[in-house]
Amino acid sequence: MIKILTIIGARPQIIKAAALSRAIKNSFSERIEEKILHTGQHYDSTMSDVFFEEMNIPKPHFNLNIGSGKHGEQTAKMISGIEQILLGEPFDAVVVFGDTNSTLAGAIAASKIHIPIVHIEAGLRSFNMAMPEEINRIVCDQLSTLLFAPTETAVKNLENEGFFSSKSIFKDGNNRQVFHSGDIMYDNSLYFAEIAEQKTDILQRLNLQNQDFVLATIHRDNNTDNPERLTAIIEALIEIAEKTKIVLPLHPRTKKLLPENLSKEIHDKLQYNSNITIIPPASFFEILVLEKYSQLIMTDSGGLQKEAYFFKKPCVILRPETEWVEIVEQQAGIIADADKQMILSAFEKLSQSKPSFPPVFGDGRSAEFTLNKIIEVFG
Repeated sequence: MIKILTIIGARPQIIKAAALSRAIKNSFSERIEEKILHTGQHYDSTMSDVFFEEMNIPKPHFNLNIGSGKHGEQTAKMISGIEQILLGEPFDAVVVFGDTNSTLAGAIAASKIHIPIVHIEAGLRSFNMAMPEEINRIVCDQLSTLLFAPTETAVKNLENEGFFSSKSIFKDGNNRQVFHSGDIMYDNSLYFAEIAEQKTDILQRLNLQNQDFVLATIHRDNNTDNPERLTAIIEALIEIAEKTKIVLPLHPRTKKLLPENLSKEIHDKLQYNSNITIIPPASFFEILVLEKYSQLIMTDSGGLQKEAYFFKKPCVILRPETEWVEIVEQQAGIIADADKQMILSAFEKLSQSKPSFPPVFGDGRSAEFTLNKIIEVFG
């Protein structure tokens, strides 16, 4: 029996871990035992017991309750807490997802005591070293034994960085290996899409019809904390709202900063616009339904960019770059950054185009592929 410790800390990681746990329960329970560690990096009410129960996610066996803090302080506390768990009982491998501080901490803690690291969502690069996530993902890739890249571009990034010719040998004798696995979030989008419609009535509550609204989200600090960038995005949304409804789920941080970083005039135009519906942070099921029935998505979230593609929705990307270059290559998304005119132009172009959505993110069975490879290597 292979014993793994899955480390999560933020809501997207919990959702990704759900796909892995579900595959273990359904097909690998006789070969793999999983324990889950929640660092407590992020907490909100949607991560309560109800959230885990509704999505049928196993509750964490360990919770460090770290909470928020400065990057170094938060990461240091996580490393210490994870190390104690790893020293307390034997694990054959540690599984980490993506690029959060929890991912970095898990990789560092495991590497120091020579426990193999499995990195899901490896090889993603924005090439923007000002992003904390870019630092986290690069360090984690360098420390990992098995790297599961979701796209061909991610595989190519790792190849360009020398991972395929690496001479590194870990303490257990394993070499570093890279696999093109597909995207584990695609597994979940397929699985939960129909369930979501039974779990929420958000379309009815907001009086929305199929494809008669735009879904917009803003949460990255380089957008919310910069008055000039935030103003440009909001002004563009206000102008787009003259043509179509907009649904804007507000991250708590964004909600707090809107009145601070917008002029009173622009803030009032946003708040009192009858065609812009501002709602609290949407649950996972709510956001899936909104994505599925929107006409277009505008976001600075990497996860929503992908989910837009999964649901065959065009996407205006409110960032200067994207890790998911396939979306842009397929002309299903346009990088508009926080430039008002670029946002408006991208909206017009995507509203009138009919992009194709070939299956660049795999076949929806990434979790099963990953677990089979774990068994091959560690079994």
